[in-house]
Amino acid sequence: MPGSGGPVATFSVWDYVVFAGLILFAAGIGLFQAIRGRKEASSDEFLLGGRQMTAVPVALSLTASFMSGITVIGTPAEAYMYGTPFWLFVFSYTIMSIISAELFVPLFYRLSITSTYEYLEMRYNKLIRMIGTSMYIAQTVLYTGMVIYAPALALNQITGLDLWGVLVATGAVCIIYCTLGGLKAVIWTDVFQMIIMLSGFVAVIARGAVLQGGFEKIWNDSYYGGRLETFSFDPDPLRRHSFWTIVVGGSLMWASMYSINQSQVQRYISCKTMTHAKLSLYLNMVGLWVTVSLAMFSGLTMYSIYKDCDPFTNKDVGASDQLLPYLVMDILAEFPGLPGLFVAAAYSGTLSTVSSSINKGVFYGGVCIGMAGVASLMGNILQAALSIFGMISGPLLGLYLLGMFFRCVNSTGGLVGLISGLAITLWVGIGAQVYPPLPEKTLRLSLSVEGCIAPDMNETTTMTPFSTVLQTTTPQPRPALADNWYSLSYLYFCPVGIIVTMVTGLIVSAITGGCKLEKARPELFIGKSDLICFGCRNSDSEVSDLIEKDPKNIQGLESPVFCDNEIALKKKDYKEKITKF
Repeated sequence: MPGSGGPVATFSVWDYVVFAGLILFAAGIGLFQAIRGRKEASSDEFLLGGRQMTAVPVALSLTASFMSGITVIGTPAEAYMYGTPFWLFVFSYTIMSIISAELFVPLFYRLSITSTYEYLEMRYNKLIRMIGTSMYIAQTVLYTGMVIYAPALALNQITGLDLWGVLVATGAVCIIYCTLGGLKAVIWTDVFQMIIMLSGFVAVIARGAVLQGGFEKIWNDSYYGGRLETFSFDPDPLRRHSFWTIVVGGSLMWASMYSINQSQVQRYISCKTMTHAKLSLYLNMVGLWVTVSLAMFSGLTMYSIYKDCDPFTNKDVGASDQLLPYLVMDILAEFPGLPGLFVAAAYSGTLSTVSSSINKGVFYGGVCIGMAGVASLMGNILQAALSIFGMISGPLLGLYLLGMFFRCVNSTGGLVGLISGLAITLWVGIGAQVYPPLPEKTLRLSLSVEGCIAPDMNETTTMTPFSTVLQTTTPQPRPALADNWYSLSYLYFCPVGIIVTMVTGLIVSAITGGCKLEKARPELFIGKSDLICFGCRNSDSEVSDLIEKDPKNIQGLESPVFCDNEIALKKKDYKEKITKF
């Protein structure tokens, strides 16, 4: 009986058929794109899809690329153990989308770059570009290793699939459709995988609602279990999740992931126009809302079923990342193929994220797969993944913002600021990993095992809730910084990195004469017109269309639909074309 504890069913033949079929279909997309695109083998076609992608598939790919197996498995577990504060990330996604679409998209389209790190060389120097690229590689290797390992570990223990077999299979499939098919293969496969991930959540929620007697029962159980206390305006920066940590810290963290992360930027600059690129980010925002909402409600469904018999405390699972796969096998096993669908959803989430890394090359993908073993040391996989982005992407985002908004910042200031910001975030991040915050700051909610059925007798068994175990465990010696600096909310790692980078960069630039530099290229900066003229038509194709319609009328380039700081650049680029008519 679901919710009573004990062993659950394992994969049936049909589950293996559904799982294998969906994954092979994903691999087939890469092969199809490889065969279809043999005559278009330029680097632009491979890396950017020929810059002819439209908004909808790119938006789904943007959503899928960070909605990994960690999200499929980790987010429902977050709702189950901590409640719904994580739902506040819908505000973070909104702010992130506005920042990315209205500041970074126009900048990158104006410069016609292929890599976000080209900007660092244009604005600073080649050394800073190399450091920035190295930081991105290190971050992606760590994150991708976690993305591969977490679902593989959970699926290994729940379904019996061999752990390293899953890891190798993941890498093999990704390498096939990424290295052969290029970005188009990644995007179209992500679209398919996004559909599979959402279908997995829907299946869990629908079956749970049937078992529990409706959505109202799930909501009531969650309310009385303390899972619906979403809004907390406690300003304490040490509190793991509050309105402020999520909306302020979470917004900047997600902005660093979508505004300057090459895996994401490469997707939306593959769009055929800047309008499509912006639209893809706003559609992605909606996709993130839907995904996190389904994941959170899956977690509430899981709590409603297991409120009286927690599988984690009852030792039915060995880690929180195994809770949702355990639930799937508990409630969907009687429907052959549905557990296979969910496992494919988790696996697809892994594929979509790993593909973002392996698309850079076979060797690089192999390194990411090899790093998967390190993830076993990271603890809470969802929090650890977001911490990595905060520690590394925070200082990088600060460096970009310095370059975009402050003309007086020089290369020396940028370099010192970046190194300082990275040193600080690594200090607090590694310290938090070694000395985790105490339970009163993490606020894990109570779990019960009063309704569990003893395996050898038809009676209930009572065990000490895990939260009580945490409180009664003999405390280990902790340094003075452990309960303040190292206990800082992991969502504030990114803001700390940004602030330290920018403040240090400005001070060092002032000391080293940055404000006395010669006038830099105007297109490298964000001007007032960028912040006001949201509807500017400033893509090359749209300017070319104006010229073709009236080749002798250069005044068309001064129309209000073009941003002021781009007029000079467009005139320079197209004067030669005009004189040829």
